[in-house]
Amino acid sequence: MQKLKILFFLLLPLQLLAGWQLSETKVVYLTGVRYQLQISNENTADSLISVQLVADGDILRQLKTSKTDRGWISVSFEFSESGAYLLQTGNGEAVTEIRVLPGWVSILPPLAAILLALITRQVLAALFAGIWLGAFFIFSYSPVNGFLYALTQYIGKAPVDADRMSILIFSLTLGGMVGVMSRAGGTLGIVQRLSGLASSSRRGQLVTWAMGVLVFFDDYANTLIVGNTMRPLTDKLKISREKLAYLVDSTAAPVANIAIISTWIGYELSLINDAYKEIGLNANAYITFFKTIPFNFYPLFSLAFGLFIVTTGRDMFSMFRAEQRAASGKGLMRSDAVPLADMNSGELEVKKGAPLRWYNAVIPVGMVIVTALAGLWLTGLANFEQTRPMGWIEYASSVVGHSDSFAVLMWAAFIGSFTAIILAIGQRVLNLHEAIGAWVSGVKAMVLAAIILTLAWAIGNICSDLQTAEYVIAQTKGFLSPHFLPLIAFIIAGLTAFATGTSWGTMAILMPIIIPLAYHLPLQHAAVDAFTAQQIFISSIASILAGATFGDHCSPISDTTIMSSMASGSDHIDHVRTQIPYALIAASAAIVFGYLPAGFGWSNWIMLPLGMLALFLVVRFFGRKAIEKA
Repeated sequence: MQKLKILFFLLLPLQLLAGWQLSETKVVYLTGVRYQLQISNENTADSLISVQLVADGDILRQLKTSKTDRGWISVSFEFSESGAYLLQTGNGEAVTEIRVLPGWVSILPPLAAILLALITRQVLAALFAGIWLGAFFIFSYSPVNGFLYALTQYIGKAPVDADRMSILIFSLTLGGMVGVMSRAGGTLGIVQRLSGLASSSRRGQLVTWAMGVLVFFDDYANTLIVGNTMRPLTDKLKISREKLAYLVDSTAAPVANIAIISTWIGYELSLINDAYKEIGLNANAYITFFKTIPFNFYPLFSLAFGLFIVTTGRDMFSMFRAEQRAASGKGLMRSDAVPLADMNSGELEVKKGAPLRWYNAVIPVGMVIVTALAGLWLTGLANFEQTRPMGWIEYASSVVGHSDSFAVLMWAAFIGSFTAIILAIGQRVLNLHEAIGAWVSGVKAMVLAAIILTLAWAIGNICSDLQTAEYVIAQTKGFLSPHFLPLIAFIIAGLTAFATGTSWGTMAILMPIIIPLAYHLPLQHAAVDAFTAQQIFISSIASILAGATFGDHCSPISDTTIMSSMASGSDHIDHVRTQIPYALIAASAAIVFGYLPAGFGWSNWIMLPLGMLALFLVVRFFGRKAIEKA
């Protein structure tokens, strides 16, 4: 019997390879999802091969199929129940025992975590419950094994990934830097310095929004730098922590998503380019990305909505209540709120007699930014090889896109910490013992956030093993149509990112599926003219980027949402509760004035200003100022 090389991967929607020889602990298959079996037999010259799948003696499927030019044949199957499956061809056979779960169970762990977090306001317990539930499904419905493996296979291994560990170290180290700045009087010094420019709540919010836009090169750096820098000032101006977290979060990913030079650009271009290769399209991925920017409606509308909120001084729903509470002196947070980072502890109070020098905060933060920018450029140059002529913008974007952003962020955080410590010691504001103590206290203030971030990664791994995103896509793929493709892609991307808490993972899953559909589907409909077909194609790519950002914004298990709460010192669930209505408003505008008309060929240059006007009118006529009575 000749040995067959057998690989499973999802035909629609999963584009990842998984071995026929399954893991003993955590690989499952879902009902309602079609899998593609790829078979290679190097020792046969037959062009036509008979394939049959057998379970319990019954032939589930039998067919004859031709080998491809590469020597592979592909056969798609759906599995309805667990059991021993025998794959037979004319030249050999292979058997394996697989577990099949009902498809709908894959959405229960993230859904349970999200609902419990919103209901109980206890994000730690909610995340662990979601992880435990997922492990319960994966490990043969055993609550004991589920509990044990939730700890060892998921929570214990969640930060093992090098990039994730870099994010943890960056976050903790930046917290240490903020601790030294606070203890040495630098943060209060910058508050005093900015008080003249931001002398009111409205101006303080505007400065915060502007800083969020200016720190465009990375969303993680954006949240931590802007949140930690502006928190003392916004506290003084009686701006609620929920509002600060919203301003930080609503400017981080949207700006990084559409920036032509950022840590996102290389990843986005690689996904687009890979999809182009699959469909045989010889086009420039960077030019395509540039064309998607005016179709990236949600990030653009989210930025505009945030600007309208801060310039008018009006808020709505739960955010209005939070601002009303803060403005009336009843607290920057709820009385029973649990901030993810507490930078107001006694250990981080300004040392008695310390001078309040603004540059003791600005210089370390500036070093972080300068180091990050320089590091992105230098590591990008080391990894990028130019193979064709490029304009300077495309060249710069390509260089930054090939950078090692996670390593750079670690360098930046440590250099910023060293700078803060040297400044404090050099001016004799703190001695070495006091400076190290302040740094450690700053790190300790971030521990709760680090734990929550680890749990969020763990439930992300649960979603990956349960194929949550793939099931969502499989259940919605039947609704695809040329005119509604941008809208449907936006909604699917939003749901996927919301359920999994990852925007990048959502892009990786959807790009290889939506791009070929958006390219071929309009060409198959005679009623779709060439201009509309091109607009559907470009706006569908943009809708994936936008939908991933939208779902990531709304999800309590998103790392950037958690980091925004952490950097702002906000209760995480309060941040999610107050941000979701605003995100939904921006998303609704993106649908009504963006992806729906774009699918019918309407000009985005007309719909963009109309959508922004609609958002302004919503804020103007439905928003209220916090000084008004509720």
